Amino acid sequence: MNYDYITLLDRVWANLPEKLQNPSRFQMPEPDTLLEGNQTIITNFNEIANVLRRKPQHLLTFLSKELAAPATFDGRRAIVQRVLKKSMIAKKIEDYTKVYVLCHECGRPDTKITELSGQKIVKCTACGGWWPLRKIK
Repeated sequence: MNYDYITLLDRVWANLPEKLQNPSRFQMPEPDTLLEGNQTIITNFNEIANVLRRKPQHLLTFLSKELAAPATFDGRRAIVQRVLKKSMIAKKIEDYTKVYVLCHECGRPDTKITELSGQKIVKCTACGGWWPLRKIK
């Protein structure tokens, strides 16, 4: 059979899974913060980690290094030992999302951390792209 490009493109589009057909915009929840003395508490930290589909400890390690402050996780909220503005925390979570969550190829948030030949990688389940997991410094 001879197909022209448009016919093939329509055929592929019709057979795509629905989650790939609808380019829904990734919505990151805003961090809910409250100040308590010299501490900033992120009350919806577990929810943020769940939306990103990352372990809370990985996100917390990143935030701790980026904000230059020790931080702990108590099961649902994060406590940072420093007074911080909500916008600063949101910016750092956005930075984390760009590096560790969003696909570098297609830009979708459908990624997971896995291993390839003993090396940790981030793999996109939407396009199949992957890249080495950058260490948190």
